[in-house]
This record gives sequence, C-alpha cells and structure tokens, in this order.
Amino acid sequence: MSDTETEQSQDQEGLGAAGSQLSTAPQEDTGTLPGLGVIGWARWFWRQLTSMRVALLLLLLLSLGAIPGSLIPQTGADASKVEAFRAAHTTLAPVYDKLGLFHVYSSVWFSAIYILLFVSLIGCIVPRTWQFAGQLRGRPPGAPRRLDRLPAYTTWRTTADPEQVRADALALLKKRRFRAHTAGDAVAAEKGYLRELGNLAFHIALIVLLIAFASGQLFKSDGTKLVVEGDGFSNALPMYDDFKSGSLFRNDDLVPFSFDLKDFKGTYELSGPNRGTPRTFEAKIDYSVGADGRTRAKTVQVNQPLKIDDSKVYLVSHGYAPVITVRDGKGEVVYKDAVPLLPLDGNVTSQGVIKVMDGYHDAKGRYDQLGIRAFFLPTYGGGASVLSQFPALLNPVLNLEPYHGDLGVNSGLPQSVYQLDKKHMKGFKDDRGKQLRANLKPGQTMKLPGGAGTVTFEKDVKEWAGFQIVQEPGGAWALGGAITAILGLAASLFIQRRRIWVRAVRGADGVTVVEMAGLGRSESAKVPEELGDLAGTLYDRAPGAPDTHEDVSHAVPAEGAEQ
Repeated sequence: MSDTETEQSQDQEGLGAAGSQLSTAPQEDTGTLPGLGVIGWARWFWRQLTSMRVALLLLLLLSLGAIPGSLIPQTGADASKVEAFRAAHTTLAPVYDKLGLFHVYSSVWFSAIYILLFVSLIGCIVPRTWQFAGQLRGRPPGAPRRLDRLPAYTTWRTTADPEQVRADALALLKKRRFRAHTAGDAVAAEKGYLRELGNLAFHIALIVLLIAFASGQLFKSDGTKLVVEGDGFSNALPMYDDFKSGSLFRNDDLVPFSFDLKDFKGTYELSGPNRGTPRTFEAKIDYSVGADGRTRAKTVQVNQPLKIDDSKVYLVSHGYAPVITVRDGKGEVVYKDAVPLLPLDGNVTSQGVIKVMDGYHDAKGRYDQLGIRAFFLPTYGGGASVLSQFPALLNPVLNLEPYHGDLGVNSGLPQSVYQLDKKHMKGFKDDRGKQLRANLKPGQTMKLPGGAGTVTFEKDVKEWAGFQIVQEPGGAWALGGAITAILGLAASLFIQRRRIWVRAVRGADGVTVVEMAGLGRSESAKVPEELGDLAGTLYDRAPGAPDTHEDVSHAVPAEGAEQ
C-alpha cells in the first residue's frame, strides 16, 4: 500500500459513521489466530470458508476440475469410448479409475469442491444481504466534522440563509435521485445502491447456476431414436434406441408425448465447389402431448427443436431406408419392410443388414433364416464405383449379399441390428461358385439359387430421421441465472456508490459558509465531477457573497488527496 493510500485510509477511519464501509463485503481478518478449543477453530474455519478469497479459489478449482471431464471420455456420456480408452491405455486407465476421471462430475473430489463452493457462497451472501437490507432501512450517515478531509471538497460564502441553502441542497439532491435528509447543520445524501444490489444478484445467480447444474445432472435424461417415414415414437423408455439418465431420474419423469414422422426432406448444393453440401434438413411431424392431446403439425429443423415442457426433440441425423420384399421358395411374402441403413460418408453411402428370422422356408420347405448384407448408393456412378457420388436419390443402387443359416438371435446374447454374425451362416453361391452379390435398381429382383426365394428392391425408397430427445429440468433456471449474473456483474462494475454532504452555517461575520464534500467507495473521477456539477447548480441558487472569489465550477480535491 502506498503512503497516499495509507493517509487516505487513516483519514476515512477518522470520519466516523460518514466514512463507514460503502459496500456489504465482509471484512476479512487474516491476522487473527483462532481461539482455543473446538468452537474457536470452527469459527476460524467458517470465516475462511465464507471469505471471498476462498470462494474465488473454489470457483477456480471447479473450472480446472471440469477440464478432464471435457477431454477424457466419460462413462455417463459414452461408455464405449471409455472401454476403447481403457483398451488403448492399459497403464493410464487404472490411474484414471482411481482418480475418478472417467466420471468426473459424480466423483467425490468434484462433489466436494461443488458443495464447498455452494456453502461458501451462501455463507457469504446471507450476512451481506442482511447488512444491505439494514442499509436500505437506514439513512445516510451525518456529515463528519471536517469535510475538508474528504477526497472531493469545495466551499464558498453566500448571503443566503443557511436554512434556505440546506433546503435548496436537499431538493437538488433528491431531484438527482440521491437518498437525502437533513442531519443537523448539513444535508447527507447517498447514491449507487444498485452496485451492491448487483453484487448480491451476481452471487445469488451463481448459486442458482450451481443448483441448476446439479438438478440437470441428477434429473436429466438423454436418448436417441431412429424413425422411418410413416413410423412414430412415444416418449417411453422401451421406445428408445439408446438412453442414459441422471442418478435421481425416474421413468415417471419422462414428459408424456408422441409424434409421427410424416416426411423428411433434404436439399443439397447441385454444383460448384460445394456440390453435395447440405442446405436444409426438415422433418415434418405430427405430435401430441399426453394421452388425449390434440394433434399438431411441426417442422423440426437442425438447431430448431420441438420443445415440450422440459423436453426438446432435436433432429441430429438422417439416412435412407429402402423397402425390401423377401419371398420364400413357395413364393410367399415372409418379409416386407423399410430397412434403415447407416451412412458411411457425406454422400450417404450406407450399409446395413436385412434379417429374416421367422416364416422363411427354403425350396424343400425346411425352416431357415436369412441374413442379407445391404450396401446402398443414393447416386451410383457406374462401373466399379463403390461409393455414392451425391447424397440425393439421383441414381439409387442397392447391393445385396445374401446368407442363410442360424442368425444367432435365439442365443440370448444381444446383437446389433446393423451387423451380421456369419459364424453359423452360409453364403448363397452364384454360377461360378462364388458368394452371390447383385446390384439392384428400384423395382428389380434378385433370385436366390436353387429356388430358395427372391429379394425385391421396391421402387419406394423411404428416408429416416434420427432424433435426440433431451430432458433437462434446470435449463430455464440456468439461463435465468446466467443472465442475472451478467446484469449483476455489469451493475457492480459500472455503478459507483458515493455520498455527498452539504453543510451551511452562519459565520462569525454573519455570512453563510457553504461546504460540499463527496466520498466514493473507490477512487474515481466521477465523484469530483459530480460534486462540481452539484456545487455549480447550488451556487446559482445561493451565489457567492460580493467579497468572495471562490470558483465552484468544479469540485476541488482535498489537500493531500490524489486527483
């Protein structure tokens, strides 16, 4: 601390109530050792925990702790990536397990920082709020005995009566939105309470953000669903393709709604260097809320989700679902459905599996199962091309590779609908004894050898849309807390709390002596400038006596104070 700051601190200490603290920030006593006994140590620990220094340190630790949660795969977000990381880093993975880095946000150390920050903020806000409420109920403190010791000060002599000067000063300060009153021979005024209100609002908003973050992690749900044109979805747990939730989430917490995908439309750049780049993706759906809700139409686009209470339905992916018809050896239809295929590249080159598990019989009437690998090109380039040339359906071709035997679906082990386990399968052979493969255009049919049936690629090629259904109950509170925190921080940074005193007393020669002084929470050019403006206005109402030469066009800082 500089010598000037020390002198000013000593001056303000001698101002009594007039120089009392202009904020609600608690005074930190870092030089006092805790008293003896458990109670003494408990009080010391509580003072340290609720200090602003510790709160900032905990906030920094919380930010640092979130870094590994963003860089390291998390079990709650993608368990498969965690397993892949463990397989690739056999030495590092056990260390991460012991430190809880695969589940950072539910780890003991992150929860401890979170709870301590929560307690610290509450312990800091409660006394400050109580103190601020007391300041609002009270009045600005009376003028100190020596106004000339304040940082901003000016004086002049006038022939106006002291009572009239004080009345004019009181009216002027109230007009400028000061809280003002007459205290003895002076008028005391104060302004800038929004600074402390903004400070408190900022800290309260941080608590709201912490609560919103906690509720979002504990009660959230996140699932995905692939829906083919013409099919629908009901927001129930068995309907999801993939689902994960917070530790306190219950199935009954799901918002009741359903929707049908009526049509999906995607447009792409047709020419130029950006040929094939998506322009628009639109999913037209009909949805209803509750069991008997009215059906409504909605177009869901990328970053324009369907919002129903706390749930949001995002459009996240799309692809094609060729309609396939399978007939057995007797010509009977045993399978007819749209088969969703997963895209492999930006031109929607796709692959998948057609599984015929029930009802199929071979040419001899024996029960069998079919597994057909499918490879789809929306725009076939001809020749030996194995990749689509454009994402739209300009020249669709479906490549099929059929197998028969045991699909393994009755083994009790889960398997992906997009993968074919060929361990107990045999491939159909062509005339040359090689694996049968065929490229089909819409409307064409592939015959299975030996009269085993046919597979038809129907002319109808449907599209599917992938939806992500997210339910975050604390989202609105988090947004409100963030906005409040920004507004509160702006108020605490740009609004200055300050006090003005105007003293008018009759001198020994019968001439009234007017003194004006100002004191701000911190050094700023605003207090002298504001005091100078107020003094100039008051001087017009109580002009200087004929024998005075004071210039009150601007406030004069007190001697020894920094300007």
